[in-house]
Amino acid sequence: MNTDEHYMQRCIDLAYLGLGQVSPNPMVGCVIVKDGEIIGEGYHRTYGQSHAEIEAIKNVGNNLKIKGSTVYVSLEPCTHFGKTPPCVSSIIELKPRKVVIGSRDSNPSVAGRGIDRLQREGIQVVEGVLEEACRELNKRFFTFHEKRRPYVILKWAQTQDGYLDRNREEDETGINWISTVETKMLVHKWRAEEAGILVGRNTILNDNPSLTVRQVSGKNPTRIVIDSNLKLSEDVGVFSADAPTLVFNRLRNFQKNNVEWIKIPETSTRFILEELYRRNILSVLVEGGSRTLQYFIIDNVWDEARVIVSPIKFKEGMRAPVLTKTPVRSHPFGPSDTVYYYQRK
Repeated sequence: MNTDEHYMQRCIDLAYLGLGQVSPNPMVGCVIVKDGEIIGEGYHRTYGQSHAEIEAIKNVGNNLKIKGSTVYVSLEPCTHFGKTPPCVSSIIELKPRKVVIGSRDSNPSVAGRGIDRLQREGIQVVEGVLEEACRELNKRFFTFHEKRRPYVILKWAQTQDGYLDRNREEDETGINWISTVETKMLVHKWRAEEAGILVGRNTILNDNPSLTVRQVSGKNPTRIVIDSNLKLSEDVGVFSADAPTLVFNRLRNFQKNNVEWIKIPETSTRFILEELYRRNILSVLVEGGSRTLQYFIIDNVWDEARVIVSPIKFKEGMRAPVLTKTPVRSHPFGPSDTVYYYQRK
């Protein structure tokens, strides 16, 4: 790595500390360097609080030291008033010599304006340093603004012989566990990293999940349920007070406490993702069941898939979805499971 890449990697490492806490904002890290030494650094910790650049400036202590420095930031500084004032104004006031940017911000309210302002003030700007890694860092944010939909992650656990569930007797409920306790903790970590979690009605009827984060520390995602004809009773786990719940259906609009029923023309991926985009939900973890997962696969509206494979066999039951792509990587997890990761380019 050259010098700029070295400090940009530090920005990226800092930014990841905000994973699951800053949505719908992007994760951003900032490092301020003068005379070959880091004099301040910071990252965006929580939505509504200071952005990375302001955190780094505070960390310097004496703002006079920033004059003539180089500011490294993983994403173009913002130029608009939101929950906080524009970061680019704070940077300009302190007169750094140079600002090094990992990637441009594709949010229409920024989109190059931060770079233009810095350059008009005579500050040298270098952009595109470790750009691919910076875009990967904020894949949810970029997908949301460039494709105008949430970043979609498919997740399921299957047996070695390719089943999601055993055959059930009529009215049989309860979870037929496939993965281990350790992998269950990993799934709860994944939940805490995303803005929303989505399942179909049959998953609720069969398993009655709460869809919350319990095994790890983190924020509960917004629960999203597809229930076209409103067959679910109001005592199921997803209607608890633990997190907001959205119920997509074809019959009515209604709200009760933290649960909102949303009527859409048809319960298709198109209308669901359009509504989630309007509600500023940047990412969705789709946990099932089989039919719901297949809708996203067939409509080609997914970005990642994470498939947990257990060595156990059911021999018959509900078949798991099939992806025609090759996993980009895999690794063993817990005493017996293997996690396969897929990406749709």
